[in-house]
Amino acid sequence: MSDFRTRLADLRRPRLLLRAARFGVTDYRRDRDLKRLIDLPASPEVALSRLLTEEGRMEADRKTGDARYSIARHIDVLIALLAEAQVLVRPL
Repeated sequence: MSDFRTRLADLRRPRLLLRAARFGVTDYRRDRDLKRLIDLPASPEVALSRLLTEEGRMEADRKTGDARYSIARHIDVLIALLAEAQVLVRPL
């Protein structure tokens, strides 16, 4: 779990992108949104790993100006990352 915390803490993204993602966390529904982003429901650990990989690819596309980059999808992935991280650190 600490590896995920470290990787999330090390993310450096434009402030507006993260702000939009933080607003979206309140509307995040795991059963609906996670399936759309990573194709299968998974434990929070697996979901975070796959979301971090996807977000890294999207960040590289954003920085290089790749035509396949979608800011809306990037925000969706960041929303899921933030929400899944909250699920993982929430005490039982």
